[in-house]
Amino acid sequence: MAGRAVGPRGRVIGVDLAAIEPALKNENVIAYCGDLTDSGLAARLLADLGRRADVLLCDAAPKLTGVRATDRAREELLLESVEALIPQLLKRDGDLLMKILEGPEAAGIDRRIRQTFDRAKSIRPDSSRKGSSERYLLARGFRLPTNSQP
Repeated sequence: MAGRAVGPRGRVIGVDLAAIEPALKNENVIAYCGDLTDSGLAARLLADLGRRADVLLCDAAPKLTGVRATDRAREELLLESVEALIPQLLKRDGDLLMKILEGPEAAGIDRRIRQTFDRAKSIRPDSSRKGSSERYLLARGFRLPTNSQP
């Protein structure tokens, strides 16, 4: 769907721990099998994009173990990794839509991300399971830090 939304001149790049099978056939869609915590990921994504992104969509969630402390630590690491990618990948005035699982670890990251955008709000889709801690942060108007490379 994102490939259609950006049109033939746009580019969509996805990252997932598991390879997409069968492979996508859209010419403007690239699917990476990779880890958002990989320090070299941003450079590879920028090379394929050719420039910073207009929009970042992040539907990532950690693989849950059922052990609360482990699951929260994994969620925090994932959110911190996405937070670190934002200034590397998103252009000035760009937008972000990011999944967040509620918890004390997420609150600080949510607050820091909101501070780097002109406006932000939380969204809970109707499709979310009842009782789920899942929500999305919609942030618009990224304020690119002055120390970021263009």
